[in-house]
Amino acid sequence: MLELRHRTLHGHDVAYRLEGEGPPILFVHGIAGTSATWLAPMRRLVASHRVLAPDLLGHGASAKPRGDYSLGAHASFLRDLLAALEIPHATVIGHSLGGGIAMQLSYQHPEVCDRLVLVASGGLGRDVSPLLRLLSLPGAEFLLPLLVPAFVRERGNALQAWLADQGVSSPRLAEMWQAYTSLGDAESRRAFVRELRSVVDHGGQVVSAQDRLHLTAERPPLIVWGARDPIIPVAHARAAHEAMPGSRLEIFEGAGHFPHAECPERFAALVSEFVAGAAPRAAELGPPAGAGGTS
Repeated sequence: MLELRHRTLHGHDVAYRLEGEGPPILFVHGIAGTSATWLAPMRRLVASHRVLAPDLLGHGASAKPRGDYSLGAHASFLRDLLAALEIPHATVIGHSLGGGIAMQLSYQHPEVCDRLVLVASGGLGRDVSPLLRLLSLPGAEFLLPLLVPAFVRERGNALQAWLADQGVSSPRLAEMWQAYTSLGDAESRRAFVRELRSVVDHGGQVVSAQDRLHLTAERPPLIVWGARDPIIPVAHARAAHEAMPGSRLEIFEGAGHFPHAECPERFAALVSEFVAGAAPRAAELGPPAGAGGTS
């Protein structure tokens, strides 16, 4: 269940997970992430929902072309993927950078976005981890190969396997390790740097949705955050909640930047409740425009 599938979209190989029947949910991962970050909540939702989680271009098992990795480009990619899979509209859930992409999708293509769930989302304030600011600087692409050497990845993978055999696991550390090891190949590093620089500079986040939060007034989003998020501060969640009347804010005490993976049962229950309780917006707007160019 929830194994990777592949199809060609605009000439690029796209990996995705798609299972289930019922109200569709589109999950959008963050920078240096993959669709696997959503597996735990997807397994809890697949019995009653049609769940879709792609590896964005430049990530995971999808192609990593030399191209545009902006929020708008990712949003158009997701619209076209939905069309190719014959999913007219869906609840869109975005984590970190994926939250910014989800908001962009809802602005650019509201006809495909029923509801919005923002999980430790980017685009809601200037602050971001100092490490990401550092990696956005000129020359960082030459530093990355030194920071992710093969012998460290191999020993870390071996340690993780040993800990798993001992029954020891930490979803938070597993997500962080996956992001780190994803930068082990040159194509992934190139995509990562291009994507990061489209949203972050030395001073913090450079893309802000704050002037468009009023557009969520008709369908206020669900906002989920970890109280101990070291990447994007929880203060962004509270500020966004204040700026979006009617939005629902859920802060997971003890969780970090990956509340959906650290507390999957609670997260899945929240999403199921939110989908059941909020009328879909996209269905009221009519069918989406033809995407074209899919295969």
